[in-house]
Amino acid sequence: MPHEKPEITVTLEDGESHGRYVGKVAGIDAEGEITFTHRGPALISADHTGAPDELRGTGLAAAMVDYLVADARARGFKVIPICPYVRARYERHPEWRDVFTVGPGEKPKLTAAQLRRK
Repeated sequence: MPHEKPEITVTLEDGESHGRYVGKVAGIDAEGEITFTHRGPALISADHTGAPDELRGTGLAAAMVDYLVADARARGFKVIPICPYVRARYERHPEWRDVFTVGPGEKPKLTAAQLRRK
């Protein structure tokens, strides 16, 4: 019998200057997140990915990045990949180049104007 993947849900909480993608796994009372900052029109930085130990190995972090990429495409914004996990996942998916501000393996830089958007 093949191992079934857990049911994962990801939702968006978006504020004026910051937001987060919140991920949950069915049957586990915990949540993971990717936090982000609005850096300009149609531009965010993915700042941090976090999940407690009880969510490790569930595929939640990858699902949240997948959701981020799909959301960027659907809503037409670009992502500055500050978070090391987001960058690492992007390196495995160079076809996401249309969503990110740098190429796979490149470290992003924030301009002075983008830093002021915090």
